[in-house]
Amino acid sequence: MPTSSPRLLLLTPPLTQLNTPYPATAYIKGFLVGRGYEVRQADLSIELVLKLFSKEGLTRVFDEIEAGGYDLSDNAQRMLRLRRRYEATIGPAIRFLQNRDLTLAPRICHGRFLPEASRFDNVADLETAFGTMGLTDQARHLATLYLEDLADLVKETVGPQFGLSRYAESLAMSATHFDPLHDALLAPPNLVDRMLLELLDELVAEVQPDIVGFTVPFPGNLYAALRLAQRLKQVRPQAVTVMGGGYPNTELRGLKEPRFFDYIDYLTLDDGEGPWLRLFEYLQGQLPQAELQRTFLRNEAGEVEYLNHPHPDIPHPEVGTPDYSDLPLTDYLSVIEVLNPMHRLWSDGRWNKLTVAHGCYWKRCSFCDVTLDYIGRYETAPATLLVDRIEQIVAQTGQTGFHFVDEAAPPLALRDLAIELLKRRVSISWWGNIRFEKTFTPDLCRLLAASGCIAISGGLEVASDRLLALMEKGVTLAQVARVTQGFTEAGILVHAYLMYGFPTQTAQETVDSLEVVRQLFEAGIVQSGYWHRFSMTAHSPVGKNPAKYQVAAIGPEPGPFAWNDLWHDDPLGADHETFGPGLAKSLYNYMHGVALREPLSFWFDFKTPRPTVPRQLIQQALQEPQKSDATQLNRRLFWLGNVPELSFKTTGGNGPKDKKTTRAILTCYEQAEDFEVKTTELLGPWLHTLLTKLSTDYDTKVLLKEAAASFPAGAGSWENFLASPAWQLLREKGLLLI
Repeated sequence: MPTSSPRLLLLTPPLTQLNTPYPATAYIKGFLVGRGYEVRQADLSIELVLKLFSKEGLTRVFDEIEAGGYDLSDNAQRMLRLRRRYEATIGPAIRFLQNRDLTLAPRICHGRFLPEASRFDNVADLETAFGTMGLTDQARHLATLYLEDLADLVKETVGPQFGLSRYAESLAMSATHFDPLHDALLAPPNLVDRMLLELLDELVAEVQPDIVGFTVPFPGNLYAALRLAQRLKQVRPQAVTVMGGGYPNTELRGLKEPRFFDYIDYLTLDDGEGPWLRLFEYLQGQLPQAELQRTFLRNEAGEVEYLNHPHPDIPHPEVGTPDYSDLPLTDYLSVIEVLNPMHRLWSDGRWNKLTVAHGCYWKRCSFCDVTLDYIGRYETAPATLLVDRIEQIVAQTGQTGFHFVDEAAPPLALRDLAIELLKRRVSISWWGNIRFEKTFTPDLCRLLAASGCIAISGGLEVASDRLLALMEKGVTLAQVARVTQGFTEAGILVHAYLMYGFPTQTAQETVDSLEVVRQLFEAGIVQSGYWHRFSMTAHSPVGKNPAKYQVAAIGPEPGPFAWNDLWHDDPLGADHETFGPGLAKSLYNYMHGVALREPLSFWFDFKTPRPTVPRQLIQQALQEPQKSDATQLNRRLFWLGNVPELSFKTTGGNGPKDKKTTRAILTCYEQAEDFEVKTTELLGPWLHTLLTKLSTDYDTKVLLKEAAASFPAGAGSWENFLASPAWQLLREKGLLLI
């Protein structure tokens, strides 16, 4: 290791999303470059996909299949017969999915351009789904099915562990022992492995790194990371290998397996900025080993040792701006796996990933890993700094789409961020994860929409008030309904995370949950959702104290390697496994507006109880009266419009008994339409002054009670004014109370 600043190479191993880079290396690079380090990053996830799904890559795949004596399914045999067509179309299809040749869309849709295998068997009615105006999206969906067909072929033959968004995931899932991974790594690399290693060899020859860092966010990244590290030990043995990421943070906190360190020299937990900074100082002889932070290593005795000197964490405002500068941003693929417009955000479009805050401000949900740093340590950054980062990222990437990847973005931080974006006239599109809490008023939803919010996702989990209380979600069904309505009416798409199989959940509660979900979709206030089966983890309140939730942990016994997912017995709950297919099928149809009036028993092939939830539960919640403006005097006024023009119009006075009447007219010129607010001669100038101040001075907060204090004497009662047509029109057009 050189004593001068080392050359760092940060790698994202296969596989993650195809449409946008996973942000971990960009975050750590931004931080380390700010500390003077020379850093290069590479996303081997997208690079492997592009190498495999190319004419040269498919030629190698088909050659190996034909030479390999595989026992092929009928579907694989069909694809083999269409080999030449696949080799001829793969290049154009990839360019199309990279948005580099959109003129190919008509041929894909109408010209029988792409060969079709089993993924096309259940293709939806595309004319209904996309209409005549959605030709490009329709073609993108078909090209995605084509790519999934090829992924199926690879998985069946030359790359048994391959998937379009994961690689050898099963080897890392609940892997309490290292043996399966170790055996796989000792086996000869398959064709997909060899392609991956070829990419690494080229990169290492170019960069000649002193330190190689791997991010492993998911189980489906671990095998590839270790396979890459194994190769590094062969081709550049002097390079130090380091690993961090979501998977180690949850699964490897009790690591005792010395063989892991045949591949990885140092493993760090939780946020990487502090541990990696101290590790690099140690490697350069500037820090004693005993002062490493949250770091596993294999000591001279061959034993795994964990070092955690109590250095302070790097504060969230000081982690720096993610640096995407050396990632091939135009190479990513925009794919459409599911036709639902909210669902597709995860796989379609280039999204810059950013966090509004570190950790979760709620951190009480009983199923969540609230004892771990990434959730338990909550820190915010000022809105001015966040918008500075947003502007830097837009300037660097040329992309104005942002996905805020918080566990649950704080509503007040989002409010301040929205105001800062509007104040600085920074135009972005953004979406993120929230809690469906009452702080998200309809007015706050409109403010977020004006700042560029297009969608939100949130955890409804189990649509049962009893279970929501047991989960400590801090929300009720009625509250969720009103919040989702506020987002929907503001033009923001809503995705609901749903859960089944929570401890003590009965069959009745499962069916009742589905009925609530049906009503939410029928009301049009949730547009997308996904059912997750409850998983008990070692770092959640349920995992820490299963008896409190009336379940029993039955394994696995902790081993020397990974330990997080726990098996459990739920003697009071339903047979949760049987409900999974019916819940998934019903939700898929609800997302597409299909069969919303079918009885719930329609979705299950076994007898289920009738729902006990009132058929109008959600509608009744939506009809509850809202707070009047007069009760919200401590709210801040915010005007989404422009400075209005003030004029006066006098009528009457034509006869001796005809009095002249002068009315004030505020003319508001807005993006979509102009409108007039008519009021009294006395109130017109006051309203004009108020709206002008709100339009031009974002830094001075004007509370409703302060506006009331300046209300002109002689203009009538304040309460009557708040009920007047002029005030109501302004409220409708964009005068918010937040």
